[in-house]
Amino acid sequence: MTDVHAQQMLGRPTGAFVGASWVALGLGASVYFIGLYNAHMTLAEKGFYLSVFLLGLFAAISVQKAVRDRAEDIPVTGAYLGVAWGMLLVALALMSVGLWNAELLLSEKGFYGIGFAMSLFAVVAVQKNVRDLAAFRNVHPDIAPVEHTGYPTIG
Repeated sequence: MTDVHAQQMLGRPTGAFVGASWVALGLGASVYFIGLYNAHMTLAEKGFYLSVFLLGLFAAISVQKAVRDRAEDIPVTGAYLGVAWGMLLVALALMSVGLWNAELLLSEKGFYGIGFAMSLFAVVAVQKNVRDLAAFRNVHPDIAPVEHTGYPTIG
């Protein structure tokens, strides 16, 4: 078995998945922010969409962390998990209601909706990768990160 296969079996995400997750988050957030910057809406509306976006990202990370902590038998209170899920649902509801009632073209509504959804999914994947890499390094400090050649070094 090669070292790369050993790392994958030990729970280390592949470089391609880590990279794709960061690219998806960067792309989703960038197009959302560029669209928001160029939008013909009041500053208050822009502030609303920015706040909901940031709330959604934070809530999605909190849900991922709390669920993962529980799966790994790390204590998480039901209150925290409930608040995290609640805030994620609030962010989704606010975005949906805001876009439904906005005086925007249907294509603009879709643009903001897909940028938001893509960013939520991507931030969960990024958080998962960060956590997986940290756990892998704690368990296997003897295996260095994969170098640009694609093959890890043992040492």
